[in-house]
Amino acid sequence: MTTTKPMSLMDFVAAARSQIQEVDAAGLQKLQAEKPDLLLVDVRESSEHEQGHLKNAHLVPRGILEAAADINYPKHDETLFTARERPVVLYCATGGRSALAALTLQMMGFKEVYSLAGGFMKWHESGLPVIQEARFV
Repeated sequence: MTTTKPMSLMDFVAAARSQIQEVDAAGLQKLQAEKPDLLLVDVRESSEHEQGHLKNAHLVPRGILEAAADINYPKHDETLFTARERPVVLYCATGGRSALAALTLQMMGFKEVYSLAGGFMKWHESGLPVIQEARFV
């Protein structure tokens, strides 16, 4: 009997990264300038998004991504599921969740998908603009 080592989160992320395209902050800015139809998707949780996000980011938490992107799911996300032919850049806090999300969207038929390398943290640390909106409850 052979024993295999269980996979860790970073094993999954590494496997995803080997099958997707990543773009750094400068690359994202270039894509935004060259592709006005680009959809920027924040796959973090809503509480993370509220603390700060990239301009024009559409929030679709990683935990509901498959349902949101599936036209056959009754509560799909119209903005996301109609973006199959558009360039889509996903980001999370550090780039792990967005790499997994990018692979998922590719598997669901999205044509041009990228993950932001280093995620929101790298973007913010580079001094690039972040939107912080007050939340009124």
